Amino acid sequence: MNSTIHASAVLVGAKAVLIRGLAGSGKSRLTWDLIEAAKTGTLPFARLVADDRAHIEAQAGRLLVRPAPVLAGLLEIRGLGIRHLPYEPLAVVALVVDLAAADAARLPETEAMETSLAGITLPRLPVAAGHTALPLVLAALSTLPAGN
Repeated sequence: MNSTIHASAVLVGAKAVLIRGLAGSGKSRLTWDLIEAAKTGTLPFARLVADDRAHIEAQAGRLLVRPAPVLAGLLEIRGLGIRHLPYEPLAVVALVVDLAAADAARLPETEAMETSLAGITLPRLPVAAGHTALPLVLAALSTLPAGN
């Protein structure tokens, strides 16, 4: 099943981070922050996949993400407008980040830490409204939960 969702995506290393949230929740900002984190060496690699609208598709037990064709290579930077960036045409999603998530908690329940898209279950990071997402995403990408 192929569908278009309101989301952004960044290829971080070999897998993508899919960023969901309402308009104005910071999807494009987190996308830019991840790309900048790679430039400073905090992440080994990060490149834009999609901003604002993303096509997702389940294939062989993986969730694939592509940019909407009319928005490929475009990223909105608040205060500057739409900018052209290098982009990846296809990536495999490894983490879903939900910005301004109502179920975000200091110590989240296990159920809140996963989601299903197009029939594929993925790790999920709920981020509370008003919280800076980048440090949480970096921690999620570089650590394992206690007990693993």
